[in-house]
Amino acid sequence: MCWPRRRSLPTTPGRRRRSSGISYICATAERSWRSMSGGERGQHALGPAEGGEPMKRVVVMLVVALASYAVVSAQSWTTLFDGSTLDGWNQIGDANWRLADGAVEADSGAGFLVTPRPYGDFELTLEFWGDEPANSGIFIRCADPTTVTDRNSYEVNIYDTRADQTYRTGGIVHIASPSGVVNTGGQWNSYQITARGSRLQVTLNGQEMVDVEDSQFASGPIALQYGAGVVKFRNVRVREL
Repeated sequence: MCWPRRRSLPTTPGRRRRSSGISYICATAERSWRSMSGGERGQHALGPAEGGEPMKRVVVMLVVALASYAVVSAQSWTTLFDGSTLDGWNQIGDANWRLADGAVEADSGAGFLVTPRPYGDFELTLEFWGDEPANSGIFIRCADPTTVTDRNSYEVNIYDTRADQTYRTGGIVHIASPSGVVNTGGQWNSYQITARGSRLQVTLNGQEMVDVEDSQFASGPIALQYGAGVVKFRNVRVREL
């Protein structure tokens, strides 16, 4: 630890005393600040025991920080749907998907919007709107991107009025029931879906609905479903983990 000491020059008659500047006294050695550069005879720069190890730690910390920044950059978000185009999606089925007010919506037919590439470990966020009878879902790790079903992928359901409420909105069909009942009809809602290894997590409007382990499907495309009612999606983003 070092602290400053102000040193004054000798005075001459008729002149005020003035300061020559500040020198530093260190607790580890009785040297002035100039001793760090070895600027005076008999003095030397700090050796490894006095300053080398702290410097090594600083260098290591800097390297770790840069590596962490590189990892975070590699895990940046990708916008799958920005509200202006359906480029980057494959359509299967005959749902009448159309763009309106920054969202993609459908109200007749049946079908899916499917990403052209697979995702394994990822975090997916999106907003959806459905009327009361809406039947829809987010299908992840689809084993067959040309024939998407709740048996060859994980379906995160959007179906408030499902006859069997076991796998209603917020649940993963055939895998996990939602932790609570959240009615989503007639309003915009948010989904956060995380798949990391065999762990699957679903958060609906900020409420954790599912946290389950299942290893049936390791990777596959993401699909947005239209089944019944009026369904809309917007702000669809994914980040690989």
